[in-house]
Amino acid sequence: MTAQPGSVDPTELIDEEPLPSFSEQVSQQLGGIRGLVETSIPVAVFVVLNFAGSRTELWSLRASLIASVTFALAVAAFRLARRQPVRYAVNGVLGILLGAAMAWRSGEARDFHLLSIIYTIGYATAMLLSVLARRPLVGWLWAVTLDGGAPRWHKQQSLRRAFVWLTVLWATIYLLKASIQLPLYWANAEDLLGASRIVFGWPPYALLFALTVWSARRVLRREPSLVTGELVAPESPAVTPEGSPAHPG
Repeated sequence: MTAQPGSVDPTELIDEEPLPSFSEQVSQQLGGIRGLVETSIPVAVFVVLNFAGSRTELWSLRASLIASVTFALAVAAFRLARRQPVRYAVNGVLGILLGAAMAWRSGEARDFHLLSIIYTIGYATAMLLSVLARRPLVGWLWAVTLDGGAPRWHKQQSLRRAFVWLTVLWATIYLLKASIQLPLYWANAEDLLGASRIVFGWPPYALLFALTVWSARRVLRREPSLVTGELVAPESPAVTPEGSPAHPG
């Protein structure tokens, strides 16, 4: 039987590669356990050295800042020398450099963490606004990192619903983090502020990312047409459960 013009041959939909395993997708984007640890160690180095230095007076704040920056640069250089992915290390270096510059200029250890707090509030705000705009930011991030930039994250209603609640969850965690760190910053509780940055650093991020990947895979497996990239002929426009044409964008 000859396919009608404008229709899609079902056999063309079978060539799609299966989804990578859950662990492969998570590890690919997080850089594995090693990548997560490497991005958090420079912060830990500063927190520990500054804590010890402020009580023993064996070294200054600036010495702690130099040690943290040096370690971050060494990690990036090591990865580069071994021709390993450096984006995680580079991101960490930029954050450490900017935070160190702010603390160096003010002479206050708490300013090492100020930029991180500002970013946290900015991320949470952007996520909540994206939900109101019906373009949940976590869905876009998933599409860019794991779905080749495909638009189905906002065009497919089931995926968009999943990413809406995931984006709200991410924003809630970020707001919780900021609500704890801001009072510590204002109180100049630099040691507790540093500890909170480590605790609210990669552990919740890794859990949130894993939950996001799991939720998206769950929707894709429940609706095989989303996995295969099934298309609809122009004569049969996609229809939402309410009976109206799917939103084009």
